[in-house]
Amino acid sequence: MKKFILCAIAATCLLSCQCGQGKKEQSASQTVIENIKTRVSVRQFTDQKPSDEQIQTLLECAMAAPSAVNKQPWLFCVVDDAELLRQIGEQLPNTRVQNNAQVCFVMCGDLRKTLEGEGQEFWIHDVSAATENLLLAAHSMGLGAVWCAMQPSEERIGKLRNILSMPSYLVPLCVVPVGYPAEQPAVKDKWNTENIHYNAF
Repeated sequence: MKKFILCAIAATCLLSCQCGQGKKEQSASQTVIENIKTRVSVRQFTDQKPSDEQIQTLLECAMAAPSAVNKQPWLFCVVDDAELLRQIGEQLPNTRVQNNAQVCFVMCGDLRKTLEGEGQEFWIHDVSAATENLLLAAHSMGLGAVWCAMQPSEERIGKLRNILSMPSYLVPLCVVPVGYPAEQPAVKDKWNTENIHYNAF
């Protein structure tokens, strides 16, 4: 009888631990989904600069993105120099860097590391995935960010090349200013069943 009771207690404890683990996994999953669904574009920033540790984490998350054949054809430039930020904000107002951004990320495709032939253009997908990772990571850390397109605008790309002395083998896909939000944009509900088809169009 004593042995039976001990076995019952052990089984109860194991079940309790497994249920607790399930709740933790479910909670983590819900947190990720909530982070994705509540991310917004932030275009106004306070004068508080993200820490070096936060910048490092954002870069690590960007580099965790998938890429075709694992080529990872990207290069990221972190800009936190006040004069360079001023020039980017003045010459490329679409970047919103002039709105008090203390740091921005220039997300580039590195043509030295791409696939050959028509597969070269896959770098656009790869750097886009890295950019989305960075945006979601920033949101999860309480930071604000916004995706500001460069490619395929030759005018924007040319200005950015001049400001940053960028070599020709790098193509900037976008600029992402990151900082502490000075605004709280409303979350947009983008769910639209008209954009969904199953099996055929």
